Amino acid sequence: MYDRRQQLINLQTRESNRLETAMPTMRKHLEESLTFLKKQLIEINKMIVNHIAADSEMQKKIDRLKSVKGVGDQTANVVLAYMPELGQIEDKQAAALLGVAPYSKDSGKHTGYRSTKGGRHHVRSIFYMAAIAAARFNPILRTFYQRLVTQGKKPKVALIAIARKLVVLLNRMLKNPNFSLAS
Repeated sequence: MYDRRQQLINLQTRESNRLETAMPTMRKHLEESLTFLKKQLIEINKMIVNHIAADSEMQKKIDRLKSVKGVGDQTANVVLAYMPELGQIEDKQAAALLGVAPYSKDSGKHTGYRSTKGGRHHVRSIFYMAAIAAARFNPILRTFYQRLVTQGKKPKVALIAIARKLVVLLNRMLKNPNFSLAS
């Protein structure tokens, strides 16, 4: 279901971009297409909500994930849909699955930069947006973000660090039902 939702969003973006440069004769057709896609998105969103509501265990997980400031409906849904192993793996594995684990580029005496690579791209893009929200609204992660930027890290690097902290936090929350944000 979530794949279809993403396909509809991509189609909607393409049609919207076409509308900006369309000839006047094509505008009506593109507007009708956008209206249809909007209705389809509303329908698929309802289907996702109903699917989650029908499974009490899934609903508990969604609610638990959304208790973290910066994690909303879409992030929680994506975590359950595309990272089902979260809560059953180690923190470093969770970061690697997301593609936010730092890998070194060292050789001999040379110490290179650390960079991230691999992972699940479609999940990483959602986590990046969640990291932006967390850096603004989650007091603990906002402080962490500000400290990294003050230390000279580029803002995007700091956001990836926030995304890594988020995935580790969510992994721990799903792994241990007694885990609280205060611990």
